[in-house]
Amino acid sequence: MQKLDGQKITEALAAKFASPTRSTRLTVVLGRWLGITFTICFFTGLFSHGLQNPPSWMFFPTSPVWIYQLTQGLHVTAGIAAIPLLLAKLWSVYPELLTWPPVKSFVHGLERASIALFIASSLLQLTTGLINTYKWYPWPFPFRETHYWLAWVIWGSLLLHVAVKLPAIAAHWRRRSPKGLAVGRPAAKDPDTSGVDPSSDAAATDPGRWSRRGFLAAVAAATGVVVVTTAGQSFSWLAPASLFAPRKMGTGPQGVPVNRTAADAKVTKLAKSPTWVLMVRSGSSSLSFTLEELRAMPQHSHELPIACVEGWSQMATWRGVRVQDLIAVVGAPAGSELRFTSLEPEGAYRTMNMPAEYTRDEKTLVALELNGSVLDLDHGYPARIIAPGRPGVLQTKWLHSVEVL
Repeated sequence: MQKLDGQKITEALAAKFASPTRSTRLTVVLGRWLGITFTICFFTGLFSHGLQNPPSWMFFPTSPVWIYQLTQGLHVTAGIAAIPLLLAKLWSVYPELLTWPPVKSFVHGLERASIALFIASSLLQLTTGLINTYKWYPWPFPFRETHYWLAWVIWGSLLLHVAVKLPAIAAHWRRRSPKGLAVGRPAAKDPDTSGVDPSSDAAATDPGRWSRRGFLAAVAAATGVVVVTTAGQSFSWLAPASLFAPRKMGTGPQGVPVNRTAADAKVTKLAKSPTWVLMVRSGSSSLSFTLEELRAMPQHSHELPIACVEGWSQMATWRGVRVQDLIAVVGAPAGSELRFTSLEPEGAYRTMNMPAEYTRDEKTLVALELNGSVLDLDHGYPARIIAPGRPGVLQTKWLHSVEVL
């Protein structure tokens, strides 16, 4: 009797939520798009995390100079694109989540567990990731570490879900599903409830309802809109359409956006002090350089982007002393690993270690000027680090010391 009641409930729900736009084919198409965005996010996120918390095998590319600008721009843009895609995919399958009994077999239970884990972690990841682009943290947990481990949870649950659903994915991967696998035939094996063959003309012409093709077009349009109106913070060719991005190119002091101001860092007085010097140490050798002495050294200019983990970036002209020239004065080779310390009294990025790949690169500078004028205080006056292919949080501002490790 209970089994019969559960079957009636399932049939009633199938009738209630029946729609030509709900089908395995639709879910597979949306899943394909979503899988692409999540894959981009996962691997670009691993690259960014590796640059900030490098494992022993990590490589540090300095060419092209815009490599981090590209990868992190793709990371944030793909994450934003995933939001409408995930919502559309949830809409396409949510009637199946209400079927009875909730678990029919071990494989079915595994499938539902993977779906629950994937949905919960994805919604949390995308929501907190979007809020992070606005540098707002209304939660008690550390964002970066949570974001990193959630990525592994999502990736693992996604792979598990794909493995369990592989037969259905393979059967509906092409434009037309094979006979006998149409939606609603049979309901116990096929989770779709629309009762319409997604490859038939009825699915596209049912009066008063959206066709599957129309729904996919709407999802594609929505995804395109959110991408075009936000990706301009990362890609200059989209900058004119960047209506909703938290940062816009060409804004801020000297035409470059700022995340952390001197006032936020509590360095205004120290940075403006006439007694400021840059300490350079290598073993027992130690020298101090005034701003005038740094300006008297050979100066070099390079076009380098400042690219932040929140997704925004800006190409700019930086001028200053090559790091390898500076440490050569204390007898250190160009391939030395360095530690930079900021004037900031506290903060996770007060000190920064720089691997040898950046020290060897002639474009890595102790920058004194930006876009043809003296560094603005909010950009790191009197001196800051700028290196090719580095996250912005590692481009230490308000330099206090350089130590050869």
